Amino acid sequence: MQRRPEPIDGSSFVSQISVMTEINETSGGVSGPVERFVLHWGEMGTAWGVNRSVAQIHALLYLSDDPLTAEEIAERLAMARSNVSNSLRELLGWNLIRRVHVMGDRRDHYEAEVDMFEMVRRIALGRKARELDPALDVLRNCMSDAEADTSISPTVRKRLAAMHDFAETVDRGFNEIIRLPGPTLLKLIRMGGAIARFVGGKDAKKPERRARRT
Repeated sequence: MQRRPEPIDGSSFVSQISVMTEINETSGGVSGPVERFVLHWGEMGTAWGVNRSVAQIHALLYLSDDPLTAEEIAERLAMARSNVSNSLRELLGWNLIRRVHVMGDRRDHYEAEVDMFEMVRRIALGRKARELDPALDVLRNCMSDAEADTSISPTVRKRLAAMHDFAETVDRGFNEIIRLPGPTLLKLIRMGGAIARFVGGKDAKKPERRARRT
């Protein structure tokens, strides 16, 4: 007898039905907290513009004790083999998983990057390559064309330049931060408030304390 799917916090009943077409509870090997995590990761993926199957496979590999073959992934998530193959190629392209070989088995096995900072770093680099880099190229071309076009007003040139300068600043800052070692980046994150006060030149809380004493 098939057990009815448990409610998923924060999702509508319709959303649960659509998600359960990707995973069924009788597929074997995916249950309890692992199932809930895989389902939630798939929903998060769709919110980020990532195919649900891709996100679910990544979640399964991230929590897997051992590397899995495409056949094992298809069985555990009740997905079509072709869907799994396409999703694995996309994850390999993002450098979020890697192929490994198991002694005595000629099939490809797959495992996920489990270091959180490295995983986030790779996702950020992938999104930058797909989103920020093309936007910068377009801005550079627009500025170049605007300089050569006498019909473009100074206001338009100024605003294009301002947007380009901002994007270039973000790009430089991103490149410097993304190269930092994980432990150093974690320290910076934890020091967020202190860094903001240091850059601002004074403690923003001081005026509030003075106001309370008066």
